[in-house]
Amino acid sequence: MVFAKADSHYFRTSDNVKLHFIDKGQGQAIVMIPSWTMSAVQYQYQIAVLSQKYRTIALDMRGHGDSEWVDYGYKVYRFAKDVYELLEYLCLDKVILLGHAVGATVIYCYWDLFGSERLDKLILVDKAATTVINSDWSIEEKAQYGAVLDPKSAVDITNQLAGDEGEKYKAIFLHSLFSKTLSAEKQACILTSSMRVPNEESATLFYSNAHQDWRDILPRINIPTLLIVGRASLVSVDSHKWLHQQIKGSQLVIFEKEEGGNHFSFIENPNKFNQIVDTFIQDIVYDE
Repeated sequence: MVFAKADSHYFRTSDNVKLHFIDKGQGQAIVMIPSWTMSAVQYQYQIAVLSQKYRTIALDMRGHGDSEWVDYGYKVYRFAKDVYELLEYLCLDKVILLGHAVGATVIYCYWDLFGSERLDKLILVDKAATTVINSDWSIEEKAQYGAVLDPKSAVDITNQLAGDEGEKYKAIFLHSLFSKTLSAEKQACILTSSMRVPNEESATLFYSNAHQDWRDILPRINIPTLLIVGRASLVSVDSHKWLHQQIKGSQLVIFEKEEGGNHFSFIENPNKFNQIVDTFIQDIVYDE
């Protein structure tokens, strides 16, 4: 999908970075935050449909998509500040924030910094409470928290991504997140977006995301929250069942493997994903 020129806009952050965003439709605002090395184009299937009922906004983070590249600020807390400044720039209130993976990390950061300011609801897609394992945790705790990397592995991956062969490792990692049925066209779109982010910045953001622990944030989330996870995703269903228990009043939807239930469920099965989001916004409990 090529976005119309009229839907493409820019604003400048407080630390002087020109960020690009897509803004299409009218009504309650849904602000979509892409994942690691992704851009606004990853939400093309949501924007095409949901913009018919809602104001859909998708942000390219610094160094991503059509936003300006700079050599600073590739930390999840800076990204959260950028999101806040976008809402401020657009004078938006009662916003629905939707984040996929690292985008969901940015939402947790936003909550830690600003609480529910300017927000109405949250949609968190395929993001566990933690990534790096604490050796003192039990097997059950590791599963609940979603931790999948030991500290050494997290550093090793960061170094591989930052090195001369960073693009190769990035491609291997992303391919591991695709279902076998994901079309070559959709795979190419994801990979093309990712390769635009330089190795050093990709590695810095990976490290920043991996070394966050959101367990203390979860019980303090007091606005309607939707959790979405794929049965075949690297991010486990068990970790999302635990999130569901921690975030009072949250809803949990699981995409099964045969319905695109991997890391990119919103790309693999956009029809179901969009229906779930629309239902949640309308305050209807999703029932399969």
